[in-house]
Amino acid sequence: MATWTLGDIAEKMADIDFCMLATQEAGSSVTGRPMSNNGDVDYDGDSWFFAYEQSAKIRQLEANDNVTLTFAGAKRLLGAPGVFLSVEGRAELVRDKAAFDAHYHKGLDRWFPQGTDTPGMILIKVKAGKIRYWDGEDEGTVAL
Repeated sequence: MATWTLGDIAEKMADIDFCMLATQEAGSSVTGRPMSNNGDVDYDGDSWFFAYEQSAKIRQLEANDNVTLTFAGAKRLLGAPGVFLSVEGRAELVRDKAAFDAHYHKGLDRWFPQGTDTPGMILIKVKAGKIRYWDGEDEGTVAL
């Protein structure tokens, strides 16, 4: 069994666009929703997601910044399972236009029609603390 590095994780994540972002709802229920990685595939332990400031997920993050991101990669050759990643981290809400410009790409125009000038836009930065991985052969944890 090999021990993966953050570089190995980054390589696996490069082909995965969407993940599930799980936040804590008031009253202790967990709520998840799909989020795009915005084309930021040079993973360094930070994930970036655009959202609308008035959304429920933002209220949840303001109350509790602990989150989990889950990623699932496509099956590999001969039916071998793809990679599964679970990232435990802390979310930070970013309202800086320069950060918007640094992480935005045109594929997001579908959800944000005015690009980084879309009213109510906010950026969620998730800083990983621990990453669990499984791929049918290897499994383990990378602590950051």
